[in-house]
This record gives sequence, structure tokens and C-alpha cells, in this order.
Amino acid sequence: MDQAAVETALASTALALVDVTRSFSEGERELHILRGVDFAIQPGEMVALVAPSGTGKSTLLHIAGLLEHPDSGDVYVGGINCAELDDESRTAIRRNDVGFVYQFHHLLPEFTALENIMMPQMIAGLAKSEAAARAQELLDYMRMGERSSHRPSELSGGEQQRVAVARAVANAPRVLLLDEPTGNLDPETAHYVFEALQALVRASGVATLFATHNMEIAGRMDRCVTLKDGHIIPLAL
Repeated sequence: MDQAAVETALASTALALVDVTRSFSEGERELHILRGVDFAIQPGEMVALVAPSGTGKSTLLHIAGLLEHPDSGDVYVGGINCAELDDESRTAIRRNDVGFVYQFHHLLPEFTALENIMMPQMIAGLAKSEAAARAQELLDYMRMGERSSHRPSELSGGEQQRVAVARAVANAPRVLLLDEPTGNLDPETAHYVFEALQALVRASGVATLFATHNMEIAGRMDRCVTLKDGHIIPLAL
């Protein structure tokens, strides 16, 4: 398939990695983490990434989220080949089109739940009143509306993660990347956070890549994949 045909095929995907490689040096050894990864997610699709620690999950998420450059290969976000962009353009796409949620929520402790969700919107140029209205709408959707004025220290672990999810989607990204977001939560709270996330994904159409060790949660997504020998392959649960 020629390059024009590839571009056409990828135009409808939210995220695509094409022949992505990444290696690291450890002393005299070369560690080949990703060996030609080919992977795509469609808008509104939820994909679980289930793999043991040390297989390259975080590296894959960092490359997909434009936080890290691959050694070779291409990363497409919304049909745009980000490998061809300068750092300023990559930063703009990462800010506007990609949302991140980590195992630890990384909320700003001095700000309320509402203000934490307003922050990325205001950085993107939205007026304060509009950012506040959007933040409150997201909190209401996550069943956190009555907690909008609370700071992170006043929220439970599950509530903090729901605020983190709302913050990640505040700018209506094309792609949402989650790295073990329920890893620190008890099973009941993890289930509740996933329920809220799933409803938000279905309503917004954001493409979601969810790295997790929780097999029950993984089994509820549209499909599951794993990393083996530096390649992404389907995983049947």
C-alpha cells in the first residue's frame, strides 16, 4: 500500500501507531522494547492493554501520547502524522487531542475539584466562565457535582480519580490514555470509577487505551491486547 493509501486508511482512526520501534541502552546491552508495533483505535472504542510490568506498557503510552519519540515509525492522531511535526505542533496536539489519567491522580492540591478541571481549559484559551460551566457539567456527569468546591485532600481515592478523568476529557480530546488508573483503588471503588469512565466514553466518542492488570475491568472493554516480544497482539479473556 502506497503512502497516499495509508494516509486515507488512517484518516478515520483516532490513534494509530505504524511500525513503531523503541530501544534503550542498559550498559552494553540494547533492550528492544517495541519491535515494529502496528496498532489503531477507532473513535469511541475502549481497548484494554494487559501485560506484565517491564514489557513496555508505559513506553507505548508515552509514545502514543506524544510525550516520547519512537526510534522509528509513525504516530497518527486524528489522521495527522505527528512524526512530521515540530515540537510546538506536537505539544498543541497533545494539549488539545490527548488526555492522560495515571495511577496517581496528580490533582493540584491547592485547587478545588472544579478548578482542577477548569485549568486545562483555560490554558487552551477558554474563558473562565465557559471553563467553569464545562467543569461543573463534567462533575455532574461523574456524579461529583456536590463535591465541586472540595480540594483533593477532602475527597476519597475514587472521587479523586473521577476528578482526574473529568480533567483529562475537559478539552474534548480524540484520545484518552489511562495507565493503571484503578490500581490503587479497592475493587468496589475501581468498579464505580470504571462505570463512570465507560459512560463518559460512550457519550463523548473518545478513543480509549486503558492499561490495567484488572482482568474483570479489561473483560468489559471492546477488545483486549497485550505486548509480547515487542509487538501488540490480541488477547482473549
